[in-house]
Amino acid sequence: MPEKVQVCLIAARGRNNVIGKEGDLPWRLKDDLAFFKKVTLGSPILMGRKTWESLPVRPLKGRSNIVMTRDWTYDAPGARVYSSFPAAVNAARAITVREGGHCVFIIGGAAIYSLAIPYVDKIFMTEVDAAPEGDVHFPELKPSEWTTETLETYPAGPGNDHAFSIVRMERQNATAEPR
Repeated sequence: MPEKVQVCLIAARGRNNVIGKEGDLPWRLKDDLAFFKKVTLGSPILMGRKTWESLPVRPLKGRSNIVMTRDWTYDAPGARVYSSFPAAVNAARAITVREGGHCVFIIGGAAIYSLAIPYVDKIFMTEVDAAPEGDVHFPELKPSEWTTETLETYPAGPGNDHAFSIVRMERQNATAEPR
């Protein structure tokens, strides 16, 4: 019997919960992008249409790309397209089981994060030591629902506009989430 497939969310947010500005990230964090690639490689990634369209290269290689959009006629070459979040998550879970993986990654944006949070088992959050201007914010989380562990800390420097920490958050009560 296969191990349970976890729904994992990966994001980077400023101290003010900003995650985006005008369709782009509000910072450059080379080491965070390397962490993102290392953690998500080989796993299905689920994203919204705007996130898909913001990617510099589509699809992201080495991962099954799944795009969520309200437009069921939307064409995303190299990705699967869904207009229902539960259907998209279930497809990603099926891919994960078929490929022998353990985790589906939700990679954004804000609307998809909001839909996903009730399903999420684990969050990999990059906490950026900055409060940039932006027009997209990460949804509020209830701290009482999550345990947090800092995995890595990076200083500002070449390739990293700001200092940041990568934390892993795990849901305290896994039975509370819808399935």
